[in-house]
Amino acid sequence: MEAGYFQKYGLDANIVFGVHPAGIAMVVSGEAAMTNYPLEQAMIAASRDGSMAIIGSPYRKSLFAMMAGKDTASVRELKGKRVGVSQIGDAPYNYAVGLLAKFGLAPRDVQWIPIGTDVNGRAAALVSGRVDATMLTAPVYFRLEEKGFKSLANTSDYDDIYAPTVYLFKKSLVASNPKLPGLLIKAHAEAIKRFYEDKPFALRAYLKYTPEVPAELDRVYDRYAKTNTFERVPYLTAAAVQYMIDHPVDEQVAGQMRKFDFRTVVDNATVDRLVQEGFFEKLFGPGIREEEDRKRKQAFR
Repeated sequence: MEAGYFQKYGLDANIVFGVHPAGIAMVVSGEAAMTNYPLEQAMIAASRDGSMAIIGSPYRKSLFAMMAGKDTASVRELKGKRVGVSQIGDAPYNYAVGLLAKFGLAPRDVQWIPIGTDVNGRAAALVSGRVDATMLTAPVYFRLEEKGFKSLANTSDYDDIYAPTVYLFKKSLVASNPKLPGLLIKAHAEAIKRFYEDKPFALRAYLKYTPEVPAELDRVYDRYAKTNTFERVPYLTAAAVQYMIDHPVDEQVAGQMRKFDFRTVVDNATVDRLVQEGFFEKLFGPGIREEEDRKRKQAFR
C-alpha cells in the first residue's frame, strides 16, 4: 500500500483488519476479495463446501513464542495448566498444539482458555495470572521477557511445524475476475522484494499501521529477514498441506480433512504461470531460478 504496488497493478485496495473468523466471513459474503489467512483455517473453510480457492502462500511463519510465568521452566511443566488462545482452533491454538507435541504433550493435557482478543489481550491475560501460558508474537513477547516471563519455545525453531499463510479467495470471484489473483501476487512480490532490500522503508510502512517501539521492531525485522519468512516464489507446499491434515483441531475436523480432496481447492497454477512468464526472474534476477525449481517440485499438486 505505502509503496504504491497495488496501484501499479491496477488494484484499488482497501486493507481491513479482522480477527478470525472475520476474514473468511468477509470473503464468503463478498465483502472482501481476498484474505491472507493461516493455512489450517483456510483448509477447514475450503473443505466445507469446496467454494473457496487457496492460491499461493506468501508467508512461512510468525515468530510465535510459548510464553509462561516466571516460575515455569519447561513446556513439560504446562501439563494440567491453563493455556490462553484467542479461540479454540485459531492460529495461536494450532501453534501451541505443535509446540506441546514437541515436548510430549497432547492438546487434552492442558486447559484451553479462550481470551477472545488479539495478541495484546493474550499478553494481558498472562500478566494478570488469568492463564499460565500463551502464544505471543514478537515484539510483544520481547517486553514480557524483559519483565521476567519465560519464552519456553518458539515455532521458528522447528522447521517441521508448518504455519504458513495463504491467499484465500471465493472461486466464483476468481471465475469472474481470473486475472485478480495473479495481480495481487505480483503486488505482494514487489512488496516482498522491497522488504528485503529496503529495511528503513519496511519499518516506516509497518509503523504507520501498527505503532511499535522502533528498537523492538528492528529486532523483528532482522529475524524475519534472516529466516526468509516472506516467500519470493509463493508456492503452497505439499508438506504444509499434509501437516495440517495430520494435525487437526479435533476429530470432527480430522474426518472432514481426510475425506476432502484438496486438489479441488488448492491452486498453484497461478504461481506456475507467473514463473513461466518470467515474472519472478525479472523482479528478483536470474538467481531466483534455483528457488523456482525447488519450490515447484515441492508444490502441492
